[in-house]
Amino acid sequence: MQNFDFYSPVRLLFGKGTEQQIGELLKPRASKVLLHYGSGSIKQSGLYGAVIASLQESGLPFVELGGVKPNPRLSLVHEGIELCKQEKVDLILAVGGGSAIDSAKAIAMGVYYDGDIWSVYEQGGKIDRALPVAVILTIPAAGSESSGDTVITNEKKQLKYGYGSPHLRPLLSIMNPELFFTLPKNQIANGVADMMSHVFERYFTNTMHTDLTDGLCEAVLKTIIKNAPRVLNDPQDYDAWCEIGFSGTVAHNGLVGMGREQDWACHGMEHELSAIYDIAHGAGLAVLTPAWMRYVYKDKLNMFVQFAVKVMGVEGSYRDPEAIVEEGIARLSKFFQKMGLPATLAELGIDSSRLELMAKKATGAEFGTEAPIGGLKKLYWQDVLTIYKSIQTK
Repeated sequence: MQNFDFYSPVRLLFGKGTEQQIGELLKPRASKVLLHYGSGSIKQSGLYGAVIASLQESGLPFVELGGVKPNPRLSLVHEGIELCKQEKVDLILAVGGGSAIDSAKAIAMGVYYDGDIWSVYEQGGKIDRALPVAVILTIPAAGSESSGDTVITNEKKQLKYGYGSPHLRPLLSIMNPELFFTLPKNQIANGVADMMSHVFERYFTNTMHTDLTDGLCEAVLKTIIKNAPRVLNDPQDYDAWCEIGFSGTVAHNGLVGMGREQDWACHGMEHELSAIYDIAHGAGLAVLTPAWMRYVYKDKLNMFVQFAVKVMGVEGSYRDPEAIVEEGIARLSKFFQKMGLPATLAELGIDSSRLELMAKKATGAEFGTEAPIGGLKKLYWQDVLTIYKSIQTK
């Protein structure tokens, strides 16, 4: 096991009706709030009204910035930074899923950053401070409600980059599983694929003697696999949503990755898909993950046998470990398909015209600074291109 430094100060308030406490919870921490949200679904559900009422009852002034889209845009981040400076906002309340939270985090660090905040994503510089961020979660998927990470899309450059800092972990996150009841089935499925990928990126490792985090990863994955079909079939199954929502948080708060080398190749490959084609992140991960597994598993056979047996429940002869792994990957693919997720790039509306470009961008080769992606097995642009081509069509 590797050395690690785990710091997770996020207060998670979980359960029915918890969102109604937001005003009284934020009042001691802020003098003016930016309410940041998406396309307006929170207004249709009644959540917007409840949040406004809570803020008003607490006497906490606020300004609003809606319009967050999936694969959150840099242009809206720039708008939010200027708004916060003009209005002297000292806390951002993100109401929504990962996109709203990631956008809020970008705004939060941009308020104090001297320059274009995109340079932090592009160059990976350090930040010294950020406005505090609070969250009311409406879509369990990205795990951004508990992480110090943010991902933003530069729509002009067609680039999608992530950034992480302890300063970006939310001050407070509220999770009421009842708020998930109205989610469309495609968003449920995409969210499930996203949170599972957050575990996979940590689970598949070269690091030895990680029994505890192995077991934590496996428990989270099995919990998701068990409960995801339940919420898909009955979106008002509160108990199943509790399991899914909490799994999404644990999947990305850092705990399951402690002490182990991590991978993140699938996320790197997917960011190129969504940066250019603006597809749902989870859908892209569902297509890429089984293909990545098939490409790398022969070099790391024991790790994938463990996955097939302990997570996917495969039984078979250990004299034929490859057959066990192939069955495990096949079961994962079938699970994704039963959730209604795509299996090919063609289903995502992606043709072959820009596969090489995306492979080179994913590894930096397009910019003359190639660095392989992935921790388990290093992937160069030719490897990424091979994976892309393997899932172009069925």
